[in-house]
Amino acid sequence: MDRRLALVTGASAGIGAAFARILASHGYDVALTARRTERLEKLAEEISLRYGVEALTVAADLAEPQAPGQILDHLTAHGRTVDALVNNAGYGLPGAYADTRWEDQRAFIQVMMTAPAELAHRVLPGMIHRRFGRIVNVASLAGLVPPAAGHTLYGATQAFLVRFSQSLHLETQALGVHVSALCPGFTFSEFHDVNGTRAQISRSTPPWLWLGADEVAAAGYEAVEANRPVCVPGAPNKAIAAVAKLIPDDWALALMAWQGPRFRKV
Repeated sequence: MDRRLALVTGASAGIGAAFARILASHGYDVALTARRTERLEKLAEEISLRYGVEALTVAADLAEPQAPGQILDHLTAHGRTVDALVNNAGYGLPGAYADTRWEDQRAFIQVMMTAPAELAHRVLPGMIHRRFGRIVNVASLAGLVPPAAGHTLYGATQAFLVRFSQSLHLETQALGVHVSALCPGFTFSEFHDVNGTRAQISRSTPPWLWLGADEVAAAGYEAVEANRPVCVPGAPNKAIAAVAKLIPDDWALALMAWQGPRFRKV
């Protein structure tokens, strides 16, 4: 195929679906992966008709260790290689750490850290060989601010994605491969519905803190094209990230102990 291919994980809704549409609008064929087959196929049909590109679907659960390899093997069987990767799949795991099951935490680490790192590792050699590649790791503002109680590994995994992206950016910036970590704050999507915090979040956050998924994805696309290692969309989120760098750790932890219960389940 003459067109480049973009692989988007967690593509069935929210930021992932928005990213798929943006990439297709810029001439990429897209490979969409998530667990919900029906939604993937509906989005693929929409994208193909609207943008005139090929849209492949690969139903997979990234909590399964073999999933990254299976996804890429499926694309290889269709004669395709990945030129752009959007590691978007993610979710929150509410509750205090000791009250959760380790099996759930292990699956969470697999989805949020191991799968993005493995997918990037598998597609990167081809990108370097072709002297072209784009990798967006969709992280969160939570990776740039002090941690809070509850959802214990969420901020830690997001900080990992930020540092991973920064290191990979330095390794590949002269090789035609652009790497960015996208760090949105509150975004209109299904994220809080899935983890059961929609009502709590809606009560505790002002409307001006929220961005649309399309706006977030557009900022991420612009950032990776410009090869910026970290992108924080939205002026309020930029301000929060900047202030977080200046506050001493003990003050920051005290602040999160006070404000954290507004946003997190413990």
